[in-house]
Amino acid sequence: MVKKYNISVEATLEVIGGKWKCVILCHLNHGRMRTSDLKRHMPNITQKMLTQQLRELEQDGIVNRISYNQVPPKVEYELSEYGRSLQTILDSLCAWGEQHIRREHGDIDGMLEDSVLNQKNPQVQTTGAE
Repeated sequence: MVKKYNISVEATLEVIGGKWKCVILCHLNHGRMRTSDLKRHMPNITQKMLTQQLRELEQDGIVNRISYNQVPPKVEYELSEYGRSLQTILDSLCAWGEQHIRREHGDIDGMLEDSVLNQKNPQVQTTGAE
Protein backbone atom coordinates (compact mmCIF):
# COMPACT_ATOMS: atom_id res chain seq x y z
CA MET A 1 0.00 0.00 0.00
CA VAL A 2 1.29 3.46 -0.93
CA LYS A 3 1.64 5.87 1.97
CA LYS A 4 -0.55 8.95 1.83
CA TYR A 5 0.18 12.19 3.66
CA ASN A 6 -2.43 14.42 5.32
CA ILE A 7 -0.38 17.48 4.36
CA SER A 8 2.80 17.85 2.31
CA VAL A 9 4.88 19.13 5.24
CA GLU A 10 4.70 15.57 6.61
CA ALA A 11 6.82 14.41 3.67
CA THR A 12 9.39 17.12 4.42
CA LEU A 13 9.55 16.25 8.12
CA GLU A 14 9.84 12.56 7.29
CA VAL A 15 13.11 13.35 5.52
CA ILE A 16 14.64 16.19 7.60
CA GLY A 17 12.70 15.98 10.85
CA GLY A 18 14.21 15.24 14.23
CA LYS A 19 16.73 16.92 16.45
CA TRP A 20 19.88 16.48 14.37
CA LYS A 21 19.20 16.26 10.63
CA CYS A 22 18.81 19.99 9.99
CA VAL A 23 21.91 20.70 12.09
CA ILE A 24 23.89 18.18 10.01
CA LEU A 25 22.58 19.74 6.81
CA CYS A 26 23.52 23.24 7.95
CA HIS A 27 27.08 22.10 8.61
CA LEU A 28 27.30 20.29 5.26
CA ASN A 29 26.02 23.42 3.56
CA HIS A 30 29.47 24.87 4.29
CA GLY A 31 31.15 22.07 2.34
CA ARG A 32 32.28 18.49 2.44
CA MET A 33 33.01 17.10 5.90
CA ARG A 34 34.27 13.94 7.52
CA THR A 35 32.26 12.28 10.27
CA SER A 36 34.85 13.38 12.84
CA ASP A 37 34.47 17.02 11.69
CA LEU A 38 30.70 16.84 12.09
CA LYS A 39 31.09 15.26 15.52
CA ARG A 40 33.47 18.04 16.59
CA HIS A 41 30.94 20.69 15.51
CA MET A 42 28.10 18.84 17.23
CA PRO A 43 29.56 17.64 20.55
CA ASN A 44 26.18 16.67 22.03
CA ILE A 45 25.35 14.10 19.35
CA THR A 46 26.44 10.51 19.94
CA GLN A 47 28.53 8.76 17.32
CA LYS A 48 25.76 6.19 16.87
CA MET A 49 23.12 8.88 16.28
CA LEU A 50 25.36 10.80 13.87
CA THR A 51 26.03 7.65 11.85
CA GLN A 52 22.32 6.75 11.81
CA GLN A 53 21.26 10.23 10.70
CA LEU A 54 23.90 10.35 7.94
CA ARG A 55 22.77 6.95 6.65
CA GLU A 56 19.14 8.05 6.57
CA LEU A 57 20.02 11.29 4.77
CA GLU A 58 22.07 9.29 2.27
CA GLN A 59 19.21 6.83 1.69
CA ASP A 60 16.86 9.74 1.04
CA GLY A 61 19.30 11.21 -1.52
CA ILE A 62 19.99 14.33 0.56
CA VAL A 63 23.70 13.69 1.14
CA ASN A 64 26.40 11.94 -0.83
CA ARG A 65 28.83 9.63 0.93
CA ILE A 66 32.28 9.76 -0.66
CA SER A 67 34.51 6.86 0.24
CA TYR A 68 38.21 6.99 -0.62
CA ASN A 69 40.05 3.75 -1.29
CA GLN A 70 42.98 4.30 1.03
CA VAL A 71 44.46 3.14 4.33
CA PRO A 72 43.29 4.28 6.78
CA PRO A 73 39.81 4.55 5.24
CA LYS A 74 38.53 8.05 4.56
CA VAL A 75 34.86 8.94 4.18
CA GLU A 76 33.38 12.37 3.57
CA TYR A 77 29.83 13.64 3.27
CA GLU A 78 28.46 16.44 1.15
CA LEU A 79 25.05 17.75 0.20
CA SER A 80 23.73 16.21 -2.98
CA GLU A 81 22.18 18.44 -5.62
CA TYR A 82 18.81 17.40 -4.23
CA GLY A 83 20.00 18.23 -0.71
CA ARG A 84 21.10 21.69 -1.83
CA SER A 85 17.47 22.33 -2.80
CA LEU A 86 16.77 22.54 0.96
CA GLN A 87 18.89 25.72 1.28
CA THR A 88 15.98 28.16 1.47
CA ILE A 89 14.19 25.98 4.03
CA LEU A 90 17.32 25.78 6.22
CA ASP A 91 17.93 29.53 5.93
CA SER A 92 14.32 30.20 6.95
CA LEU A 93 14.58 27.86 9.94
CA CYS A 94 17.76 29.63 11.10
CA ALA A 95 16.20 33.07 10.69
CA TRP A 96 13.08 32.02 12.62
CA GLY A 97 15.26 30.51 15.35
CA GLU A 98 17.16 33.78 15.75
CA GLN A 99 13.89 35.70 16.05
CA HIS A 100 12.64 33.19 18.62
CA ILE A 101 15.82 33.49 20.70
CA ARG A 102 15.54 37.29 20.66
CA ARG A 103 11.87 37.10 21.66
CA GLU A 104 12.48 34.66 24.50
CA HIS A 105 15.88 35.84 25.74
CA GLY A 106 16.29 39.39 24.43
CA ASP A 107 19.86 38.83 23.24
CA ILE A 108 21.07 36.33 20.70
CA ASP A 109 24.81 36.72 21.39
CA GLY A 110 24.84 34.98 24.74
CA MET A 111 22.49 32.22 23.62
CA LEU A 112 24.42 30.76 20.67
CA GLU A 113 27.56 28.65 20.86
CA ASP A 114 30.71 29.99 19.23
CA SER A 115 30.51 28.17 15.91
CA VAL A 116 31.21 28.73 12.24
CA LEU A 117 27.45 28.64 11.72
CA ASN A 118 26.93 31.51 14.15
CA GLN A 119 29.47 33.99 12.81
CA LYS A 120 27.99 37.46 12.55
CA ASN A 121 30.00 38.47 9.51
CA PRO A 122 30.81 35.35 7.52
CA GLN A 123 33.32 36.01 4.81
CA VAL A 124 31.65 36.09 1.43
CA GLN A 125 33.64 34.44 -1.30
CA THR A 126 33.41 36.03 -4.71
CA THR A 127 34.56 34.52 -7.95
CA GLY A 128 35.19 37.83 -9.67
CA ALA A 129 33.08 36.67 -12.62
CA GLU A 130 30.11 38.90 -11.99
